[in-house]
Amino acid sequence: MTIDTDTRYAETDTRYAVALGKAVIKAWGKLPQDIQQRLFEDAVVAGHHTERDESLREQLAVFLHDRHPRTEQQ
Repeated sequence: MTIDTDTRYAETDTRYAVALGKAVIKAWGKLPQDIQQRLFEDAVVAGHHTERDESLREQLAVFLHDRHPRTEQQ
């Protein structure tokens, strides 16, 4: 692959990830709790890159709880 091809794939991957993420956020309150927990934990792992990300778990929990009152704090 060339750099241009790699960049194009990265941009496409990002676009798809954002679209899927928005769909999950929209449907979050309707998802079964076990699915919510699995997605939440996967998101924490995926978003945790440095020690500065230690508060990511709490930030994601607040983000979801604020948008979906029925969502229990993780």
